[in-house]
Amino acid sequence: MRLFLRVATLAFVVLGFSAQAMAAGPVKLSYSNFFPPTHIQSILAEEWCREVETRSNGQVVIDYYPAGTLTKPKDCYDGVVQRISDIGLSALGYTKGRFPVLSGVDLPMGYTTGVQATTLANAVYEQFKPKEFDDVHVLYFHAHGPGKLHTAGKPVTSMEELKGMKIRATGNSASVISALGGNPVAMSMPDSYQSIQKGVVNGGIYPVETNKGWKMGEVVDYLTDTTAVAYTTTFFVVINKDVWASLSPEVQKAMTEVSRDWIPRHGKAWDDSDKEGLEFFLAQQGNAVVTLDPAEAERWTKAMEPIFGEYEAECAKVGADGKAVLDFMRANLK
Repeated sequence: MRLFLRVATLAFVVLGFSAQAMAAGPVKLSYSNFFPPTHIQSILAEEWCREVETRSNGQVVIDYYPAGTLTKPKDCYDGVVQRISDIGLSALGYTKGRFPVLSGVDLPMGYTTGVQATTLANAVYEQFKPKEFDDVHVLYFHAHGPGKLHTAGKPVTSMEELKGMKIRATGNSASVISALGGNPVAMSMPDSYQSIQKGVVNGGIYPVETNKGWKMGEVVDYLTDTTAVAYTTTFFVVINKDVWASLSPEVQKAMTEVSRDWIPRHGKAWDDSDKEGLEFFLAQQGNAVVTLDPAEAERWTKAMEPIFGEYEAECAKVGADGKAVLDFMRANLK
């Protein structure tokens, strides 16, 4: 009889807690992203939200805000820290200097694919766990395919032709343009279309997918194949630290597992959209791809050398070993 009473009491308590949880309803979270809703990376982010909801058995509901409607690209990270949004996705390069260690991934390593860059970004974070992300909980990172030079009005096949041109560039890509003799102009991607169209800048350095994803192929005329010095842009997906701690183990598990599954999906999507971006670019009347001859490509590569030294110096300021990060990246760049 006593055993029966104990079991019955335990069942009542468990059912009581379950009833309370159901009565309280799911946890509601917000997700801020600067990509427009039709961009493949925005679609993937929203699908991440829905998959987390499904795998958590409805314990969480995530309201998704694309196109910078909740926080602007440069404010997204602080927006998560301050809980303007619970979750956020943006680019490291929009707040240059904020992420001195992981921004090394954005250096001109000669990337060839988004899968390659995305894999490396997550590997670098897991290997070094830089303190610059201590005020959030990191879910994952992804990174676009090779960033290349796009210009309006005239093609660029040498450093001399680039000299003095105003080129939209952010983060480490700005250092690339400076090293080649151009004048980098920092601005977010949403502002770049009109700036090129109106002649405020003479072009931009960005992944080929942007020609379609942001319609940039409509306002530029030439794509210089700069694979030899191709950089990437790393994107973070982070959640407010206190919010993370407040979530049930089941929800945390769902977010962690979905994030792990989404890493290769983002990388592949970047590569697929690069192909579409090139097709869109070439479909515009008069647009053309130009290449660097081998000797000129070697000059561009050599011009990048000081950038790596600057990176090591910036890491040293925060007590990090930049050389170790660079060695790790070179060894793992596959």
